[in-house]
Amino acid sequence: MCLAIPGKLIEISADSHGVRMGKANFGGIVKQVCLEYTPDVEKGDYVLVHVGFALSKVDETEAARTYQALERMQQLTELDVPDVPDQPSPRANAA
Repeated sequence: MCLAIPGKLIEISADSHGVRMGKANFGGIVKQVCLEYTPDVEKGDYVLVHVGFALSKVDETEAARTYQALERMQQLTELDVPDVPDQPSPRANAA
C-alpha cells in the first residue's frame, strides 16, 4: 500500500530548470517536494506528498488526523531518513 504524508509548505521556489519546488515540514522534519502537480498551493498550505511529489492540498484538520493515525501505526519513522544530496553519475567519471 502506498501512503501520502501531509506536510506544511514553508517555502516555495523554482529549481534551475524552472520546476516549481517547495520545502514541506512533516512534523518537524523538512523535505524538498515537487509542486508541479499542485499549482494552486501557497506557503502555509498542507499538501499530501508521495515519493517527493505533492499530489493534492488538504486542510489542517485532515493533516492532523493523518499524522495521528500514522503515529499510532508507527509509520512516521521513514521521515527520519536524511535527504541524499545530488551525486554525479558514476558514468560521468568513466571516460
